[in-house]
Amino acid sequence: MADRAGRTRWTSPLRRRRGPGWAEQTPTWRAARPALIADTLKRASARPSGNWFVVGASRDVRPGRPYGRTVGGVEVVLWRSPAGELRAGPGACPHLGAPLRDGRVVCGTLVCHWHGLALDGSAFAGWQPYPAHDDGVLVWVRLDAVGGEEPSERPLVPARPAPGSGVDAVFTAVGRCEPQDVVANRLDPWHGSWFHPYSFVDLTVVREPQGDEGCEGGEGGEGGEEGEGGDAFEVDVSFRVAGRLVVPVRAEFTAPEPRTVVMRITDGEGATSVVETHATPLTAADAEQPRTAVIEAVVAASDRTGFALARAAAPVLRPLMRQTAGRLWRDDLAYAERRWELRSTGRFPG
Repeated sequence: MADRAGRTRWTSPLRRRRGPGWAEQTPTWRAARPALIADTLKRASARPSGNWFVVGASRDVRPGRPYGRTVGGVEVVLWRSPAGELRAGPGACPHLGAPLRDGRVVCGTLVCHWHGLALDGSAFAGWQPYPAHDDGVLVWVRLDAVGGEEPSERPLVPARPAPGSGVDAVFTAVGRCEPQDVVANRLDPWHGSWFHPYSFVDLTVVREPQGDEGCEGGEGGEGGEEGEGGDAFEVDVSFRVAGRLVVPVRAEFTAPEPRTVVMRITDGEGATSVVETHATPLTAADAEQPRTAVIEAVVAASDRTGFALARAAAPVLRPLMRQTAGRLWRDDLAYAERRWELRSTGRFPG
């Protein structure tokens, strides 16, 4: 509706909810069929990753500082050139094994703090670089020995709002489980309003995955996304804001590769916004006590004129976005850890 100035009249995204309380909502355990979740997880696990692993947020790798993480039992170090280009390689110095994450970056060269061995990102003294990619929100490293697949030139980065149009934040947590347990949690949307009533209410799965047949996935590489189309969960849900005030949306969950689940708002407030959940193994595949990093990127967008203020306030909003993600993952990591515990002891009922 337009006013006399020809402008679109402002409408609030908030709605007053009149639905049932937590105990009165319709149970979802019959719809959350273990076989359906397992089959969807199996298809996701079979999709190629090109051996790429998310290491952290782009902002984690700051100019002048090395950044280290262990991925699949392999120490990795990342840093930036003077031009901001991402460089990566083994995290142990080839001389005597010093942790390069504790070194210094001098004019784009990583200098070991034990004996001064300097690495400019090219092969030297037995040290070989790893392929790395910065997509503007997350940094990735390719570890062919860990992934064991056919390598690809670039990671499969999910489609996001146009650069500069959204506000992004990255949250990281670590749990005692395997990546598949984190992915399985995300491929069970039915638990949302039961397990997270402080955030989600009135959740209904309106479409279940139909398999890969007829999907319109991409060819891989940045911007492509396997698993779209038929192999997706479509969900109507309301985000709780305060009390009975909620924001209803429709969202789609897809798994473009074995360690990633993407939630994209397809209709309602914030359409095109995405939440990317990346599960990065920290321990080797045969570890008795596996540990997995959940690295979740939230990219919020809106076509409302006032969203420009949100972009301007991004440094203030990011900690709040990470706090919200942290509250959800406090619960969801308990879910994933419980799943791993039951699987590892042969008690998992699915």
